[in-house]
Amino acid sequence: PDGRAQAPVVHRVFGDSAGPGPHLLWSSDPFPGPTRKMPPSASAVDFFQLFVPDNVLKNMVVQTNMYAKKFQERFGSDGAWAEVTLAEMKAFLGYMISTSISHCESVLSIWSGGFYSNQSLALVMSQARFEKILKYFHVVAFRSSQSTHGLYKVQPFLDALQHSFDSSFRPSQTQVLHEPLIDEDPVFIATCTERELRKRKKRKFSLWVRQCSSTGFIIQIYVHLKEGGGPDGLDVLKNKPQLHSMVARSLCRNAAGKNYIIFTGPSITSLTLFEEFEKQEIYCCGLLSPRKSDCTGLPLSMLTNPATPPARGQYHIKMKGNMSLICWYNKGHFRFLTNAYSPVQQGVIIKRKSGEIPCPLAVEAFAAHLSYICRYDDKYSKYFISHKPSKTWQQVFWFAVSIAVNNAYILYKMSDAYHVTRYSRAQFGERLVRELLGLEDASPTH
Repeated sequence: PDGRAQAPVVHRVFGDSAGPGPHLLWSSDPFPGPTRKMPPSASAVDFFQLFVPDNVLKNMVVQTNMYAKKFQERFGSDGAWAEVTLAEMKAFLGYMISTSISHCESVLSIWSGGFYSNQSLALVMSQARFEKILKYFHVVAFRSSQSTHGLYKVQPFLDALQHSFDSSFRPSQTQVLHEPLIDEDPVFIATCTERELRKRKKRKFSLWVRQCSSTGFIIQIYVHLKEGGGPDGLDVLKNKPQLHSMVARSLCRNAAGKNYIIFTGPSITSLTLFEEFEKQEIYCCGLLSPRKSDCTGLPLSMLTNPATPPARGQYHIKMKGNMSLICWYNKGHFRFLTNAYSPVQQGVIIKRKSGEIPCPLAVEAFAAHLSYICRYDDKYSKYFISHKPSKTWQQVFWFAVSIAVNNAYILYKMSDAYHVTRYSRAQFGERLVRELLGLEDASPTH
């Protein structure tokens, strides 16, 4: 009657055991952030090369030259080809990264003389030379006899990138598993013709990440290749709980024993997975959907909506050991499964129009961390490389390079160098391109 939400209804058990209830956990890494202090004079390319160092680029040079040689042995010599050098490989990467700043799909527009042309960049390398490098570019020139993986042409690069992510950054305790926004540029989709849309092939893979929810740094990448034929094969796979459990296990394989709290969406959230993670000292808080989630082992009474909706902010809880199943009402029923937060700890959701809505702490934490990732996607996904190759391994490669550039910018913002120059993400990208092309001294201007 006075407008306040009623007290929550708590049932102690939905299984065969009841514990004292979970508590907020403390991370073994209390000080998240860069593991290496960069000097105030560090340039954009210095941060990028924390993830893509010269030895990785030199390997691309060797593999590209090997592929060009074999290609010409098989299909005839190419008189216009000369072996690529390290400086040219850096410039080649710079040209590709420039499409993330200009948002132009064709990197060849740099030499076109049109709206997207850039005379200062175009003078570093001729268009003909760029196209030759693009034709022969490889990370792994040949399949080894042991290689059966569909991504063998890019896997060594992904492994090196993962190692550098692990060694360069200590994540915060709270992290999110999700698919970052890597789909088509909405401006392009709105302006292109139906014929152009039909010509574009669907991606043959899905890209998942484990991301630090307080900084946005992407800690781990997992690429799942499309399997089998049939219409929209990838969309069919998206509804398979076993696929998402496999994705989650792969993304968290280096997280055991660190008391991390992992936030998950409905497709990953499941009692079986959360209990498995708890044994590895990985704790979870996930949104649950009776339609999208694997609800095995959960009480049916908590998964069905009552005939009359309760008051806003009211919630029911059932517990089994450290696991809590929360059903919270706010213009609709929202269900959460967690073993990371005590269900009796109070939180609040603040809405601009309706004011404060009471909720369990787990709900408040989930909303806060997911909203951070949404802001990250809004801010950084538009800086993904726009070049769209037809080969799947090349698509994966350029997405991975885009993530490396975004991670480099995050480390830059946490360093002393940021206080010297204060580049925006766009300015950082422009600076990186010019440094890779050798147009700028690799030290910031004052």
